Amino acid sequence: MVENQDSRGSTPGRGTTTSAEAYAAENESSLVNAYYTLPAILDLAGEVTGRRILDAGCGAGPSFEALRDRGAIVTGFDSSAKMLELARKRLGEEAALRLADIGEPLPFPDGAFDDVIAALVLHYLEDWTAPLAEIRRVLKPGGRLIMAVNHPIIFKLVHPEADYFKTVKWSDEYTFSGEKAVLTYWHRPLHAMTDAFTAAGFRTAVVSEPPPAPGARERFPEELAGKTAFLSFLFFVLEAV
Repeated sequence: MVENQDSRGSTPGRGTTTSAEAYAAENESSLVNAYYTLPAILDLAGEVTGRRILDAGCGAGPSFEALRDRGAIVTGFDSSAKMLELARKRLGEEAALRLADIGEPLPFPDGAFDDVIAALVLHYLEDWTAPLAEIRRVLKPGGRLIMAVNHPIIFKLVHPEADYFKTVKWSDEYTFSGEKAVLTYWHRPLHAMTDAFTAAGFRTAVVSEPPPAPGARERFPEELAGKTAFLSFLFFVLEAV
């Protein structure tokens, strides 16, 4: 199932106020964001009271807010100034938000966090080496990277003629609150993902293909008719070793 994606690494229409706001508004109630990605991330995070959590590519702040409401001490960053503006409106001026790019050195000390959340971020990047190394650096030993990326089968479903085993760029068009946008991703096979995790100093603890959250079937009866689950994203919990 291919639906609109969260703008963690690449905001559609970056630099245009309307697109960022439309994108954030869409994600508040969409099936794959509000009733799939966010609930799955929170479920994988579990009890977070008192844990120092970095929300990497925090967008307009829904994950930040949910984790904070559960007692976590949350810091967020995004490469989009407009998204951070929306996040501040949502979270308040006291929220720990930074303008930063996951593809560059992060402005945080070594071992600063117990967990890093990277929901729908890395699939916008061709090379995961530096981003994963930076995430590993800011995590304490034994800390967790909880992440979601495009399920690798999606690329093959959209492009059945393509070579699944190659790392390739691809794009798809979506509509966010009535506005059209093109998002560009990097497909990589599952083994390339797990090899990158190991090389960066992570142990794969969980691989998850979750069902939609409770309430999704009532809200989206046509999309979920006859389905017990669907494939959209692949979720991981990685432990820093």
